Amino acid sequence: MRFMAYQHKLSRTLALLVPIVAVVSCQQPSAAPVVPPPPPPGATILVQETFEDQAFGTRGWYDNVAMTTTTAQHIPGSTRALEAHFTAGATTPTWGGAARHLFTATESVYLSYWVKYSANWVGSGQPYHPHEFLFLTNEDDAYIGPSATHLTTYVEHSYQNGGIPVLQLQDGLNIDQTRILQDLTALTESRAAAGCNGNADGYATGCYNSGGGVFDNEKKFAAAQPSFLPSPGPGYKGDWHFVEAYFRLNSIQGGKGVPDGIVRYWFDGQLVIEHTDVLLRTGAHPNMKFNQFMIAPYIGDGSPVDQSMWVDDLTVATGRP
Repeated sequence: MRFMAYQHKLSRTLALLVPIVAVVSCQQPSAAPVVPPPPPPGATILVQETFEDQAFGTRGWYDNVAMTTTTAQHIPGSTRALEAHFTAGATTPTWGGAARHLFTATESVYLSYWVKYSANWVGSGQPYHPHEFLFLTNEDDAYIGPSATHLTTYVEHSYQNGGIPVLQLQDGLNIDQTRILQDLTALTESRAAAGCNGNADGYATGCYNSGGGVFDNEKKFAAAQPSFLPSPGPGYKGDWHFVEAYFRLNSIQGGKGVPDGIVRYWFDGQLVIEHTDVLLRTGAHPNMKFNQFMIAPYIGDGSPVDQSMWVDDLTVATGRP
């Protein structure tokens, strides 16, 4: 793997700032959450991409190195940005499927990037999708499909008269398919953390048939209101905005997963999602670490309109710089 650092751009960026079968919902536990100790100071940069040229393969990207960049849209001081253009009815951008990048395995990951949406952006037109950015772990291989893994985390925006920030988890390969909708949390660590086998942290989960009698799951954390707004003014989706997200795996104690994992999301420097008592893995995966990043814009039902999003100066790190 080869990584290219653009420290001058980092400094500038930091300065600028099929059907549903069942949904299991629980109230968050009343007991005080287990608060882990703070991480050590500083953060290690894992991946940096400025999109200044299309030589993606030389910078460690694989699976799809044909992402499209444009000079028509970019943040101040930049000359190009990634363009994800969906034609009407398309499930993926014009440049095709996901681009992947491996990085040094870590129990915590931070993502930051600048993003702008076209004036007519409506996302999927549904209360789910588009998928945008994903993290996967060393429990799976380098080319695994992201929807059925031992853990996939998502950073995306559900457009409902404005783009609502969403952080999401799936761990479908951990599901005990023989005991769907049975609460296994007190019985075994060989179970899913994001739904179908019980709920150990009290957050709402989903369990659904993904086809052929195989079940998948989801656990979502959404902001209370849209951040990307439909009309010109503060938060307008047609302006550039700085997005940051952070995931930290929960600890394993005595062979059991402890709900002390962290998910956070910032919009233009303002924290709009924070949960510090999340179960992302069970004791069956004590060596799980994040090690793969994906740029994977995807609208499962097809884009309702011809629309675009642009991304500039993207950073993956072990923590918030």
